[in-house]
Amino acid sequence: MRNFTWSFLLLFAGMFVSFSQTNGIEKGTYLSTNKGGKIKLNLLEDNKYELVFYSGGYEIKGDSLVFLKSTNNKVNIFDLSFVKDKKAKKVKIKFLNPSYYSFYIGTQKGSESVQYQKLSDIKSKVDPEWTNTDLEFEIDKTDFLYLVYEDYDGKSDVNKYALPKDVSEVTINYDLAVLNDLNLIGSFDQKTKELKISDQYGKDPLVFINEKQEQPIKVAAIVPVETQIIPKWTYPGKENTLINDDFGSEVVIDSAAAVVEAAPLDATIAPPAYTTYDFKLKIENSLKKAIESTKTASNKFLVVVVDNKNKTAKESFDAFVKEQETQTGYNMYDSYNALYDIYNYYLAGADDKKWLKNNKITNDPSLLVLSGNGDLLAVAKSDLTTQQYQFSYYGDFYKRLQKANAFLSIDKVLKNKKASDADLISAFNKAALLEASYDYDSDYSVNDPNSTDFVITKTALDQKEVAQTWKKLIEAHQKDKAINMYLAETIIKEIKNQGFTKQLFNTDRILNDTDFLAIDYLLNHSEDIESNRTNFNSKQGELHAIGNVVSEISDALQQNLYLSQDGVSGEMNKEKINSIYKKIIASGKGNFDVYRNYFYYLSQIEEKDGSNITYLREFNMYFDNTLAGPSPIEKLDAIFGGLDSSSSYSYDGWSSFKLYHSDICNNAAWTVVLKPQNSNFIKEAIKWSEYSLVISKNNPYYLDTLAQLYYKDGQAQKAIETQVLAVKFITSDIDVETANQMKEVLTKMSNGTY
Repeated sequence: MRNFTWSFLLLFAGMFVSFSQTNGIEKGTYLSTNKGGKIKLNLLEDNKYELVFYSGGYEIKGDSLVFLKSTNNKVNIFDLSFVKDKKAKKVKIKFLNPSYYSFYIGTQKGSESVQYQKLSDIKSKVDPEWTNTDLEFEIDKTDFLYLVYEDYDGKSDVNKYALPKDVSEVTINYDLAVLNDLNLIGSFDQKTKELKISDQYGKDPLVFINEKQEQPIKVAAIVPVETQIIPKWTYPGKENTLINDDFGSEVVIDSAAAVVEAAPLDATIAPPAYTTYDFKLKIENSLKKAIESTKTASNKFLVVVVDNKNKTAKESFDAFVKEQETQTGYNMYDSYNALYDIYNYYLAGADDKKWLKNNKITNDPSLLVLSGNGDLLAVAKSDLTTQQYQFSYYGDFYKRLQKANAFLSIDKVLKNKKASDADLISAFNKAALLEASYDYDSDYSVNDPNSTDFVITKTALDQKEVAQTWKKLIEAHQKDKAINMYLAETIIKEIKNQGFTKQLFNTDRILNDTDFLAIDYLLNHSEDIESNRTNFNSKQGELHAIGNVVSEISDALQQNLYLSQDGVSGEMNKEKINSIYKKIIASGKGNFDVYRNYFYYLSQIEEKDGSNITYLREFNMYFDNTLAGPSPIEKLDAIFGGLDSSSSYSYDGWSSFKLYHSDICNNAAWTVVLKPQNSNFIKEAIKWSEYSLVISKNNPYYLDTLAQLYYKDGQAQKAIETQVLAVKFITSDIDVETANQMKEVLTKMSNGTY
């Protein structure tokens, strides 16, 4: 089922008209009864509708429109109801649909300290699979109940409730004024006169009533005895929680630094202290030293500030540096992390005039960004204050600099006949690790000569020259005895169509001869890659994510398969892909991902007579060696437990993993049902089909497959009995045409016309 957001909902105005004209729905205004919704639906006379979400006052200040905040009293986030029983020894808490919000619950007896727990921690204990929508648990009898919502801005809504002495059950609902995603289905209840809009399963409907109708009587709400808004709220033992400050940086609360005690309503509570790493930038006293310092780190750039006409330039520069140190310390939290240390800064002085002139920097003020090699990557006719927002680890500007540097690095090694092997690998790796590509040629072009925006250095590259250089590099490493992990990483990115070709030229392509040669390099060093990849992926100051190399190769073959469907080159490509799969399997390194992709690949191939003999033969060998035998669930569990963490099925979960195996067995068996050319595999197909039903019992599709195989094998009575079950277990999830076909097969089997 596809979920629709409200913005998507508004695009389909005509679809609402279809139910606004049904019997019982009058034109007029309807008011939402959902807590926190505050929505008004107007069905107008001209068959148009309006959805009014919020209203209030506004002011016009210059060219700005300022929306005024409501002056109404704060609405309680939490909505409580009590059940009383004098005999109850415990208090049952029922929290309705807590989802993944940051809720906390606390208890307090008399004036003792409040004992808090995070609701998600309780959820993990009482409902570890998170199968239930609502959370139910018990607490000891207590005098006060604290409910806390911790928002992303660092402010927590803390509410203290007095519990009746004889309370036995507390039901808690909440209102965060969040609109639920809806599907486009509406219904009108004739009895209640309610108009409900929901998804097709009726989940969390928005309920409207006509404003002309008598409004429901509101029950007096249970109000907290105290309500406070506490910045960076915490309590002893609370996990450190990341929150966003005004600059989008991550600030970390030190739970041990402060304790929130129960306090009077009007008490002023000072925000607790937080800890950050005391990061300091090293500011060099010469441009040469600043460049050398930047060169030592592969992920760094040097920002050069030219502001000689400004008498307060040094003071402004120092203040900026101090702010950058603070923000970087927030990101690092409690220890140095080179990933966030991405810029060095240098304030140009009188000694740098010659260098500026040689590089044609005439504007004052100016901002320059250099690579660790001293190459100019970006220039802005601006002062530091105007552009300071750019220099963040999370900003897009850093990614643009990385791309410009990658282009320039490739260009330099191509032009340098004395470039070393290490220089070539480094340049290709730098380009391969760029993030998702955007159009480099139109990337933030600046046409206004007076613009203060950064102008990024652009470098033109010849794609054929790049490809030829890469080919020579791969050929030169074919006889290597030791693995180069940077080269291996670059190859993996390239064969998966995510590498330097994609990043530099935004080009998709099928695997070529160089790629297959590169894959040989990976296979020849697969054991070394496996033994080194954990340390490589965790290198300080670098970002790497190499998965199991055999799985990576298999995924690359699968991703490129659809691009090589036609033509002679496509057929040759398929033959090479097949040979790689066979080489992997013959070496004993064929894991689940390899076989999964291999069988998908083979299932697309037909022999000249239209049969699928190669596919069925290979699948039968896998079935007999891996799946067949006693305790099939235990066998699957062992395979699942051995999956590499990079495998998609390690994320999809056990149920999906089981379903895959029952599906693939059924699909292979169905191939035998469909094609007479595959009839030599009927006996084997029956084994596969029976196995699918051991894994997924009473599946009507699988039963239909097995019944038809039994019939083709001469076991007519057994076939009829099985097809009866197939029809019996037909559900509404099966389309009408397929259901009718199953019933028709049963009729034909029964009267002997199958």
